[in-house]
Amino acid sequence: MGPLGLPVELWEVLACPADDRGRVEADLASGQIVCVECGRRYDIRDGVPVMLIEEATLPHG
Repeated sequence: MGPLGLPVELWEVLACPADDRGRVEADLASGQIVCVECGRRYDIRDGVPVMLIEEATLPHG
């Protein structure tokens, strides 16, 4: 099992849909998936990443 309780195989294919498939990483403190490029934050609900642009939280600033 990988970060945030998601399978390692899933982390290998997860990408930000808003940033031309930008690289994402786990934010262990918030329990969210974060795009390294644009900073959008995606929730995980019931063990499923919600990688929808309209559901993402935009970075502050």
